[in-house]
Amino acid sequence: MLGIKKETVSLTTSDGIRLDADIYRPETTEKLPILLMRQPYGRAIASTVVYAHPHWYASQGYIVVIQDVRGRGSSEGEFKLFANEVADGIETINWLAKLPGSTGEIGMYGFSYQGMTQLYAATGESKALKAIAPAMVGYDLYTDWAYENGAFCLYANLGWAIQLAAETARRKGDEVAYQKLYAAARNLPLSDRLPANPDLMQEVAKDSFYHDWLANEQPNEYWQQLSPKYLLDNVDLPMLHIGGWFDPYLRGTLNLYEAMAKRAKTPQHLIVAPWAHLPWGQKLGAMDYGIEAQNYIDEIQIRWFDHFLKGKDTGLLAEASISLFEMGSNQWLELDKFPEAIASYYLASNGLAATKLDSGMLWEYEKEVELNSSDCDSSASAQSLDLDESVVEGHTEEFANSIDFIVHDPWRPVPALGGHASFPGGSSDRSSLDCRADILTYTSDVLAEDLSIVGIVTIELYCQVDQPSFDLCAVLSEVHPDGRVFNFTQGYIKIDDLQNPVTIPLQATCMKIAKGSCLRLSLSGACFPAYAVNSGTGKTLVETQLIEQQVITISVLSGADYPSLLSFKRY
Repeated sequence: MLGIKKETVSLTTSDGIRLDADIYRPETTEKLPILLMRQPYGRAIASTVVYAHPHWYASQGYIVVIQDVRGRGSSEGEFKLFANEVADGIETINWLAKLPGSTGEIGMYGFSYQGMTQLYAATGESKALKAIAPAMVGYDLYTDWAYENGAFCLYANLGWAIQLAAETARRKGDEVAYQKLYAAARNLPLSDRLPANPDLMQEVAKDSFYHDWLANEQPNEYWQQLSPKYLLDNVDLPMLHIGGWFDPYLRGTLNLYEAMAKRAKTPQHLIVAPWAHLPWGQKLGAMDYGIEAQNYIDEIQIRWFDHFLKGKDTGLLAEASISLFEMGSNQWLELDKFPEAIASYYLASNGLAATKLDSGMLWEYEKEVELNSSDCDSSASAQSLDLDESVVEGHTEEFANSIDFIVHDPWRPVPALGGHASFPGGSSDRSSLDCRADILTYTSDVLAEDLSIVGIVTIELYCQVDQPSFDLCAVLSEVHPDGRVFNFTQGYIKIDDLQNPVTIPLQATCMKIAKGSCLRLSLSGACFPAYAVNSGTGKTLVETQLIEQQVITISVLSGADYPSLLSFKRY
């Protein structure tokens, strides 16, 4: 292995700000390409929570540069979330293109914020930037990161805001603020007078992005100015897209991949594994996905960059462009496109789906429904299907109109358990949670054969409600023969203007449910603290006081006149 030399160097930006970086350089006279990571957590960490150390990347024949972004680590300036990453990223690329001992060809890697800095830097369309590998990013910051279907992602947003505010306090030497934020990070303040806007954030983090995110509850110009979706129109760059089935930002990864694959001429590859935002590995939640789920991203990135920065034929482009880990079978699927066949299940009930696990049912639509490619992103509309005896064969007489009630009590909201929007994420046994009377459960017959689900699951519900605003949480699980119930995808939506049917897109997934198991849909009016509790009043988050939270009664209708259903792609 080559010896690796580490040095710290600085770039002074055009507005006079010093940005510090660690450079890991193999001891060789050969000119080498550059791998760059720009990140806000202190460059010594270098995303080693999921990636190999920069020393390893350097040992593969690269000059590795880990840079503190403006106002973080030891870099100068004021940190403003994402605001300076376009200009600073472009200047960093132009600076490194002339780095002595390099070929001047650059690749970028990193996840989360470090994935975002790649997208911002790419907007400069520099010829020196040859390929990137953005992992777990937001394409549209509003829909893919801060809010999910209009609901504020409280746990993730608040926890992250506290972490970044603590770093700001540390840099200022404000020990009192740092101590308060450190304590709050381990016990989030969720019960203040304004539940979504804790006193602590107003007291010691007045300059946090969190306040802007709360104030902008609707998609508007604020989000457009920061979102890569509105900045990448002219970018055509090879991208290795990396996501996790339980990552809160999977929507962003898939939306970015879809947009780039549709218009880019350069290769776009997608990898999605059974991982949360972190860790990446074979075990998550209650599941061991086996050796195939181990983190192999370091090796695949080297193959990616060897191809585009060194001109090596690594065979990567001869492989399928989409690699999806199928949970259940615990094997990888190699695809050139997502499946298009749609399967649907109708909800049925005798009105006791809140109290008896065998009262709410999922009845499979017997006819195979094929959508053309232009329809692939929408569910099979219940109104476009012939609801005749073949729909619920053997159940026609029972398929009467029915109504089930969710009574959401803000004093005891349904708690988050695993999934993609809380920590720890992943699959958990929710059999005891499903016994709550404020959760409706709809369960299929025992499967006579394996059932494969891939892509976005969509729920269409006919509802009534007694308050101006309400939330719905939908969780899809596998019910094992021994009674254990493991979630594998979920979705959440905030509804201020009820229009039937309500459409809830769940997190994309890739799951094989084994023969002998059942499929279950669980519905509730909360998933706390993953999402802020809906007060029912229709007021904004910054206005809503804890004392104003209302009991909300949600009626879920099913039957021949109210064809509530779930749909998903299968293969």
